[in-house]
Order: sequence, then C-alpha cells, then structure tokens
Amino acid sequence: MEKKTGEPLIHFGVLDEVLDLCRANSLWPLTFGLACCAIEMMAAGAARFDLDRFGAGVFRPSPRQSDLMIVAGTISRKMAPAIVRLYDQMAAPKWVIAMGNCAISGGPFYYEGQYAIVPGADLIIPVDVYVPGCPPRPEGLIEGILQLEEKITHRGRLRKFR
Repeated sequence: MEKKTGEPLIHFGVLDEVLDLCRANSLWPLTFGLACCAIEMMAAGAARFDLDRFGAGVFRPSPRQSDLMIVAGTISRKMAPAIVRLYDQMAAPKWVIAMGNCAISGGPFYYEGQYAIVPGADLIIPVDVYVPGCPPRPEGLIEGILQLEEKITHRGRLRKFR
C-alpha cells in the first residue's frame, strides 16, 4: 500500500519553474505606505535606485492588480483592519515584505502598557521577507525584493548565494 503524501501524481516541473521565474521577475507592489519608511520605498522606485531593473517597479494603486504588499512603517491598531482587508483583496499568489523596525516589531513606539501600535505585521498577515532598519535604506528594500524573488523561484527554499 502506497502512502499518500498529497503530492500530485503528475509533475510539470519545467512549467512550474518557468511560471515561478515569471512571477518572481514581474512583481507588482501595492502602493501602500504607513510612515517614514514609505519615503525610502518611494526613493527605491525613483531613478537613482530603479526597481524596474529587478522587475518590481510597477507600483499599482489597487490591491486587485498587485501581488506584493510592502508594509512600510508603523502599524496602528486602527489601521490593522484596513491592512488585512487590502491583503485579502489581493489575488493569489501574493507576498508580503515587512519594511522597517516598526513593521517588524513595533519599533520605538511599542512598549509595555501601550495600546495603539501592533508589534509586528506578522501578527495580522503572513510575512515572507523582513527588511530591518529605521528607516531602511532603498538598497535594503532592493535586497529584500531580491530575497523574495529567490524564495519564489525556489518554492519557499532560500538558497545560500554569495
């Protein structure tokens, strides 16, 4: 008796790899910024850093046209339901980058007894890549996007490169 693993009987390996490569090299981020990290996100899309070279320069105004949410900045408890709603409206497959210490852990605004700040985006939506810094430089966001592209092309397994 063969044990069922949930894996498909027929694998279209080459087709899956090609589709993953296409997805990784044509990310469409959602135009969405919460605080000062959004300025660095905008700088990364400008001419000096040029996210278009990495296939992620087409910032979309609608979650239905996006497959990448970059949570850039402090998440207040009042804003958290809107973030979840936008994430739910995005088409699958979808990815999330938490950009900045505030999006990762609440930053300097989160302390014992406070009630207004969410201590990390991963508490409300699943996060794929974390970009630390306060605020992180545009190069940090570019590195995060490259890490996400690597993760997409290798089905969630990050390879060591460099």
